[in-house]
Amino acid sequence: MALVAGLTGENCAGKGTVADYLQKKGFYYLSLSDVIREELAAEGRDITRENLIAKGNELREKFGHGVLGAKTAAKLQSDKNYVIDSIRHPEEAKALGAGRSFVLVCVTAPPEKRFERMKARGRESDPKTLQAFLEIEKLEAKNKDKYKQQLGETMNTAGKKVVNDGDLKQLFNDVDKLLAEVSEEFKAARPSWDAYFMNIAKEVSKRSNCMKRHVAALIVKDKRIVSTGYNGTPRGTKNCDEGGCPRCNSFAESGTKLDECLCSHAEENAIVQAAYHGISIKDSTIYSTFAPCLTCSKMIINAGILEVVYNVDYPLNETVFGLLKQAGVHVRQFKVE
Repeated sequence: MALVAGLTGENCAGKGTVADYLQKKGFYYLSLSDVIREELAAEGRDITRENLIAKGNELREKFGHGVLGAKTAAKLQSDKNYVIDSIRHPEEAKALGAGRSFVLVCVTAPPEKRFERMKARGRESDPKTLQAFLEIEKLEAKNKDKYKQQLGETMNTAGKKVVNDGDLKQLFNDVDKLLAEVSEEFKAARPSWDAYFMNIAKEVSKRSNCMKRHVAALIVKDKRIVSTGYNGTPRGTKNCDEGGCPRCNSFAESGTKLDECLCSHAEENAIVQAAYHGISIKDSTIYSTFAPCLTCSKMIINAGILEVVYNVDYPLNETVFGLLKQAGVHVRQFKVE
């Protein structure tokens, strides 16, 4: 079922920012204030904050407390997600939520932050002091006449709250978390095991000290990482990127002078590390950011590894793949960016 997210909250709390973010996620935007604007425009009256409040109160008194919500709800299509702004009365939220998947979200922030945001927008009609700002808010939050906007009560009835007192990244993270809580559609997909292990391998590759290429490999058994390796010079010797391998530092053409290279490959190091720590890797899977070379493939076969998963292909690898296939080792590519 499509989701309708209603927004309520104080002035300058960030409701518009949240609405803009949700629109980027495919939500269609509507505002209860648009209903009032249409009425004011039909009467030829100016669209001011004071006129919007007065006309909204007039419509609620004449047609019922939830009239703005009901008029907006009539515009909703069942196959679309919506974000609806400017909900200032609990009955408006009830009208919007009737018969649909609806969540009322309170967007709030400390008054000092909101006052600073209001000053930054520089509207002539805005209050000039924090005290004046708070006095206006107090009048809008609660009215003895129930047909008038009841912002405080509306905020208290919200099913979810977002506190916008940090940066935009934090705000958007909070909104994403909220969406995942209220709708299966917006739950972040868990990465597959292949994506999980290959992305870890990419991270491990950042430890490589090779001047030519950064490669990493993981050995996985029963969905557990039992060994890792990255390419570089042997333990206890000068790192390649510090001049440890003359072949790599001379930038020899790819595929040439391999007999002069002092660097061990990632797959080789992963296998050797397992042996060093006495860990059996028989019947395991090796994930590598680069397809294995012939030497590493022979080690993979003899170590009893059953599967090779690689990210980037290695040129002229027919001999390698043929040998692995002949030995009964399954080989497949899984690409991640």
